[in-house]
Amino acid sequence: MLLQKCSCKSASFPRRFMERTLASTVLKKYMENTHQKKVIVSKREGLPCIAPLLTTVEETPQIVAARVRGHFPDWLNGYLLRIGPGKFEFGKDKYNHWFDGMALLHQFKIEKGTVTYRSKFLQSDTYKANSVHDRIVISEFGTLALPDPCKSIFERFMSKFEQLAMTDNTNVNYVRYKGDYYISTETNFMNKVDIETLEKTEKVDWSKFIAVNGATAHPHYDPDGTAYNMGNSYGPHGSCYNVIRVPPEKVDLGETIHGAQVVCSIASAEKMKPSYYHSFGMTRNYIIFIEQPLKMNLWRIVTSKIRGKAFSDAISWEPQYNTRFHVVDKHTGQLLPGMYYSKPFVTFHQINAFEDQGCVVIDLCCQDNGENLEIYQLQNLRKAGEGLDQVYNSAAKSFPRRFVLPLHVSLDAPEGKNLSPLSYSSASAVKQADGKIWCSYENLHPEDLEEQGGVEFPQINYGQFSGKKYHFFYGCGFRHLVGDSLIKVDVVNKTLKVWREDGFYPSEPVFVPVPGANEEDGGVILSVVITPNQNESNFLLVLDAKNFEELGRAEVPVQMPYGFHGTFVNI
Repeated sequence: MLLQKCSCKSASFPRRFMERTLASTVLKKYMENTHQKKVIVSKREGLPCIAPLLTTVEETPQIVAARVRGHFPDWLNGYLLRIGPGKFEFGKDKYNHWFDGMALLHQFKIEKGTVTYRSKFLQSDTYKANSVHDRIVISEFGTLALPDPCKSIFERFMSKFEQLAMTDNTNVNYVRYKGDYYISTETNFMNKVDIETLEKTEKVDWSKFIAVNGATAHPHYDPDGTAYNMGNSYGPHGSCYNVIRVPPEKVDLGETIHGAQVVCSIASAEKMKPSYYHSFGMTRNYIIFIEQPLKMNLWRIVTSKIRGKAFSDAISWEPQYNTRFHVVDKHTGQLLPGMYYSKPFVTFHQINAFEDQGCVVIDLCCQDNGENLEIYQLQNLRKAGEGLDQVYNSAAKSFPRRFVLPLHVSLDAPEGKNLSPLSYSSASAVKQADGKIWCSYENLHPEDLEEQGGVEFPQINYGQFSGKKYHFFYGCGFRHLVGDSLIKVDVVNKTLKVWREDGFYPSEPVFVPVPGANEEDGGVILSVVITPNQNESNFLLVLDAKNFEELGRAEVPVQMPYGFHGTFVNI
């Protein structure tokens, strides 16, 4: 009846209705494509307890000589610098979340085949204040600092209404700006460090230079040293995601991030609930920001102290929203008009991105469930037996996926048709009736990767292949709640090479190229491998990046916790 009534007004309605129905059917076919089948990972039982890898350790400020087995190549001379949490309590106060622990800096110095090790706690203002009071006085991601128990009941009540102090416990990654190294997290603070002595030399506040409330710990770099990053800003008109550019060189010796600029601001889809993000993508000409349905409720953050809740309480997985890709011309600062969407997923680390045939290709480590942050409560990570198995089996696993974003889609582009011209990728980009482009991914791995528990902490030959078409990436396999293997993924042939040693847990692999090498995998992989077994030594591992065979290891009789990220600096 309704169809007849509408037909009277427009004779072309049936034809348009059929066209849109056909387009919808084609789109559905793309969305149900077999290359997007749901990954089912077999459940694991009898996982060994890893609590010793997530407990407080002593720093080792004096240089310790490592025992080298095998060999480290003569050309490999430099510092492997790593960062992660290393202290999880002050006095009787204990941190709740893995991300909360105080930053511990690790340095492996490799020189002429010998290796030494040292570590120091970052002397942040947070660390010093907690140490002086022998309790947690500044809140972290998953732990709310409680009022001073020596205060009166009234004073403790009123302290709930004081402004939250922002932590400067920067425990996530080493980053480089204008030739200097900083330790970064996702707050507005960074700490500049001397990479030789591991001493903090200066605290830097992003908000003193540009209107942002923080920046990621994963910037990207142009070949000339220009750095790009992303940071949020919150104001009366809502939340924005800001693309930041930091110039490559200093004008004066005392500079830090002077000259930083916001080159583009992207409005959040929801003013009071911006997306949480940990990294972003960059090609030669574009920044790719992923607005994912992992939301930060600003009202909950502002009221967290009054409500007696940690920051982590304000982050929620909201899969009723799709994931959106924003593409920015990094030279002009213009946000491209294309509206690229995909089914809801979460990504913490991008692998690489490049341009080809009028498209941006972006490869990401993706999870289909955004509730993993809760998994990393220390009480979960330190479980044993059946309880530990249950935690692991409830965690979403991360797999590498490729998305293709066609940049120049005309208004008259056909609906329901794959607009990607790339014959080598099954990823599709289909225009919908409302003008949005629905992006369906291509899996970049063989089924073997499911047996390895997925992959995270991706690294590439960044110096030569960042922003370019590439062949390989390296990461950690996760048959446990922390990495338990090293994996080399061939994204072209979709094959794997795996290094594993039972009872040992390797960190993020860092690729170091052989000087003058032309081959993408001409170099070595460095990874710090630790064990909860007190009868075994932790060690720095060096693998041949090409065949993934062990060249050597440098054993260090020092307890080390499992960490996050790091970098290699030539000397």
